[in-house]
Amino acid sequence: MKKGILRIIPRSFRAKGCMVTVTILLRTVLNFMGLAALLPVLYLILDSENIHSNSYLSALYNHFGFTSDTSFVVSIALAVVVFIAVKCLLNLFLYRFERDYIYSLYRYLSRNLYIDYFNRGLSFIKSSNSAELSRNVNVVCYTFVAGVLRPIAVIFSEAMLFVLLFASIAIYSPIAAVLTIVIFIPAVWIYSTIVRQRVNRYGSIENEAQRQKFRDTVETYRGYADIEINNAFGRMLASFDTNTDTMVSVGAKHATVSTLPQMLTEIGLAAGMALLVSLSVGLESGQMKILFGIFAVAALRLMPSIRAIMSAWTSLRYNRYAIDIISEVGIDSPAEVENSTTERLNFSHSIEVNNLSFRFEDSSSDVISALSFTIHKGEKIGINGRSGAGKTTLFNLLLGLYTPTNGTITIDGEPLSAENRRKWQNSIGYVSQSVFLTDSTLLSNIALGCRQESIDMERVERAIKAASLDEFVNSLPNGVNTRIGECGALISGGQRQRIGIARALYKGADVLFFDEATSALDSQTEQSINDAIASLAQSNKSLTIVVIAHRDSSLTYCDRIITLK
Repeated sequence: MKKGILRIIPRSFRAKGCMVTVTILLRTVLNFMGLAALLPVLYLILDSENIHSNSYLSALYNHFGFTSDTSFVVSIALAVVVFIAVKCLLNLFLYRFERDYIYSLYRYLSRNLYIDYFNRGLSFIKSSNSAELSRNVNVVCYTFVAGVLRPIAVIFSEAMLFVLLFASIAIYSPIAAVLTIVIFIPAVWIYSTIVRQRVNRYGSIENEAQRQKFRDTVETYRGYADIEINNAFGRMLASFDTNTDTMVSVGAKHATVSTLPQMLTEIGLAAGMALLVSLSVGLESGQMKILFGIFAVAALRLMPSIRAIMSAWTSLRYNRYAIDIISEVGIDSPAEVENSTTERLNFSHSIEVNNLSFRFEDSSSDVISALSFTIHKGEKIGINGRSGAGKTTLFNLLLGLYTPTNGTITIDGEPLSAENRRKWQNSIGYVSQSVFLTDSTLLSNIALGCRQESIDMERVERAIKAASLDEFVNSLPNGVNTRIGECGALISGGQRQRIGIARALYKGADVLFFDEATSALDSQTEQSINDAIASLAQSNKSLTIVVIAHRDSSLTYCDRIITLK
């Protein structure tokens, strides 16, 4: 586990992590000094004669010229209060440094995981569950810093304090030190024996149940219509309830285990007090009081330390699954969006597909094999073929979303590669069968990826008109600033497709790719969308259009049709 944690923490955070370790040590020393500051008060409470019999107290009394025992006691008490207040303020300042480190690391890990998943490409996204990826980015990263790193800091801090206190007790009273061992070592041993394997198992079970519950919730709301029509909510609810019950059951067991540290330390403290009373029989009254008082103060501070160590250890074991999830991603350096340039790849002549083949990693056969053709600038090309012939795969290759297994795609003679893919994608527009829409305004969806203040409203209006959206926009209460709901839930399928077209036109794309953009529409809406595309083709002779369609009637405006077999 130690190696896994060190592998997760980036090098840029390790130096600061050493500084955090120093702050933890300083806080430990401050807490120890706070306890030590109570000793004069303890001496005075238990035996007022200590003012003159104790060499240190007597020296203070004479140095500051006190003439009254009462004023000396009050002054000592006030000094202790001021010292502890200052100590607490310093502790708070040091803790803020630790806190900022923890949350800045969470931000780094969450951001890196978010970017890394995106940079892995379409194949990875398609083969993964989006709800699970979302949970890893948002929940698991936080679990790692709050449920793994923070408990480690607590264990380190409290363990150091325990060592200092124990050493001090041992120097002053070996009997009290032995009693401390008798009290706390058995408690820790019993606790670790009882919970070690159980907590590991509880954490793994809770993680799996939470992951499945998160998936059920997302899929239920995303597929509401199909689930309702097919009366499938009962099954989804049964899975939801099963995973909730598992989480509740595991949570209840974990909560019970979490109470054990307090119970065991309290029992140990009571046993230690009883032993101390037994051992102090025969000692002088004043000596017994001092011994008993020192042990009580030390034990009362050691008890929460041991309790904190055991609770932190439980949290660490319970949340260790987060280490395995995050360690799968290389995060030693800040992740950046690949090829974030805004430059465009020049397209003046042709797109050439040369001997193109593609095979998925988990497949034994090619989806596309030795395919070659050329698309000239300004051409309107249709692509058809039976289901499974590889039409969408071909599109994803042309869009730069997949990398060919063999062969090349060249744009004006320049091969499409990872280095120039972003430039090519800046030059093209894409309208899929299910246009991606964010839960925001119509304007934000047309100018997707643009900051609000940088949107060119004249270009937006031209794109809306060219996509035959102007009548629809004029009917909206807030025009282009009207929200359209999650995945465009508040608008029709035809309007979604037109928004996709308007988005491509606003972008000023040189090539428009339509991936069965009308197949999910009724015949009348399909015809109107096809008319809009045909109108675009007619009005802009330099615009290159590539269309996938099942029906030949949707390709009548095309110059050529390529059939995949």
